[in-house]
Amino acid sequence: MLLTGTSRRRFLAMLAAAPAGVAQTEGSAQSLFDGRSLAGWSVREGPESSYYVEDGAICGSPAAEYPAWLRSDRQYENFDFQCEFFLKGWCDGGVLFHAPEHGPRTAAGFKISLFHQVDKVPVRNSMGSIYPLIPPRVVNVRGSGEWNALRIRMDWPRLQVWTNGEPVHDVDVESRPELRYRLRAGYLGFETLSYPLRFRNISIRELPSKPDWEVLYEKPSDIDKWTITESNAKDPARFLTLGHVLRGDGLGNLTTKERYRDFALQMYIRGVRHHNGGVLFRCQEGRKHYEIQVHDVEEAHYPTGSLYFHERARYPRLEPEQWFLFQLFVKDRWCLVRINGENVMEFDRLEILDPGPIELQAHQSGRWIEYKHVVVRRL
Repeated sequence: MLLTGTSRRRFLAMLAAAPAGVAQTEGSAQSLFDGRSLAGWSVREGPESSYYVEDGAICGSPAAEYPAWLRSDRQYENFDFQCEFFLKGWCDGGVLFHAPEHGPRTAAGFKISLFHQVDKVPVRNSMGSIYPLIPPRVVNVRGSGEWNALRIRMDWPRLQVWTNGEPVHDVDVESRPELRYRLRAGYLGFETLSYPLRFRNISIRELPSKPDWEVLYEKPSDIDKWTITESNAKDPARFLTLGHVLRGDGLGNLTTKERYRDFALQMYIRGVRHHNGGVLFRCQEGRKHYEIQVHDVEEAHYPTGSLYFHERARYPRLEPEQWFLFQLFVKDRWCLVRINGENVMEFDRLEILDPGPIELQAHQSGRWIEYKHVVVRRL
């Protein structure tokens, strides 16, 4: 077929708007906004008045000051997301994805920045940036009272972003140290920072899941995957299944029946003020193991995130009784701990290389620690 003039320009525009190697007929999108209500969404970390619906659009109000955001009810892993956003005058905000249930959403997940300014030389916080790390290839935004189109295609590890049909990112996130350990699934969200941004025509097409996560604890029946070990006779370990929350107290360990050598472990943890416990891995006979300390005392010799007896963590400043995101990566002689999306400890001289169970340690009666959404993935 010979393309000339207008038909050729249309064809090139279609290529720019579509992910390379993906047919236009692939799948079907589902609407995430009914145009009338916030059904399917909820305001987080801010007042109810932060977001409202008007004239068929989701609107950010002056009450939506940071850290308020609008969060999807569901979590998503791989997807093709599209929306339109409206900017007029100075506006600042973002579209979030893979955001955590608790903790800093931009550090643990991803944010595409929305900003009114057209930077001739894109920078890390420009419109369309993977905020605040990676500039877009080009800034394409209409900020003078016009609607703009945004498309985000996440098919881990490939992340593609378009603004107004123009490609601005095509990134292998695993090739970027600042991105490779971020959450592989999480919530969608909008952040408006008290500015009058609007959103409409919000849709998503889910793509196949990739990571083979094994659930270690999500509901009470999952306790069958564990056994209590090293329980103290005078102060026995008590691990209570409280719906989707697992609560540890007393003195002893909750130990997986499966053994793991190289893995990624992920969960949310919270504890009473000055709690004391740990996450043990590669546990062997004779009490040989490694322990990641869970101890919210900033001046402690080994605070939360430390590899006990080996490497002190940079303290992540945790609030008592508040959930935080815990991630542990172990591969051969190397391990990395991330708390709320930040690297707090890295060590590359592990000597115990045999597989072993993972254990959750209760270390002191009354110093309870709770866990939820505990999953593991073999590496």
